[in-house]
Amino acid sequence: MTVSLNHTIVVARDKAASAAFLTEMLGLPPSRMLGHFAVVQVGATSLDFVETDGEIAQRHFAFLVSEAEFDAIFERIRARGLSHWADPFRREPGRINRWDDGRGLYFDDPNGHLLEIITRPYGSGGPHAAHPNPLLSMT
Repeated sequence: MTVSLNHTIVVARDKAASAAFLTEMLGLPPSRMLGHFAVVQVGATSLDFVETDGEIAQRHFAFLVSEAEFDAIFERIRARGLSHWADPFRREPGRINRWDDGRGLYFDDPNGHLLEIITRPYGSGGPHAAHPNPLLSMT
């Protein structure tokens, strides 16, 4: 049997609105209700949104996208006037990164979860890329 991630639960204030935000931003099919979850299918894995009145701990979700998908998502980010950053620490506002000779950026969802879109997997450009992933220098 091949192991794969089937689903993960994402805590939100408003599960339907949060699921709609994600599907609209990423250009995915609308979510579906399954019990008390608003389920967003992302490839073989689903993000299952559930509501809470309690504290929401920030989580990070990274999505590997094509160059064309990156352009479309980036345009939706700009059209909504959303803040975005080139780095996960939010030190480079309004920029994108070129790590692994691809493109990447970070933006927040309505609950404060950090969403990332990248066109190349981390480290795929190797240490000799024109723009090596900074994680490679940490090893």
